[in-house]
Amino acid sequence: MGAAMPDLPIERLKKRADFLACAKAPSCAKGAVVVQARPRGDGAPLVRAGFTATKRIGGAVQRNRAKRRMREAARLLLPEHARPGVDYVFIARGGVTTRPWARLLDDVKSALIRLAADREAPEG
Repeated sequence: MGAAMPDLPIERLKKRADFLACAKAPSCAKGAVVVQARPRGDGAPLVRAGFTATKRIGGAVQRNRAKRRMREAARLLLPEHARPGVDYVFIARGGVTTRPWARLLDDVKSALIRLAADREAPEG
């Protein structure tokens, strides 16, 4: 893959309030994943990521598998494609547990690129 930025700190989102704040932010649905991106505006060069899967995905085993797959995809792709000062929430959609790994990586990567491009586009 490309050169990752190892100095970009990435933390996990764990508080419900953070997930709810991201729910109001722009999102991008690609394949088996929805990614929400919310600029925090606190000036910290930190990237935070959260992961969620609803009961629509299946039982606890399927939801945990979906979150594990999204966490690994985020671990691989966020250092290269995330923007500092942004919180990301990854939401599992149907088929996330059965989707081929390369396609899932493509889904996450294209969603991150799209969200970054939307943020940088001039409004109006």
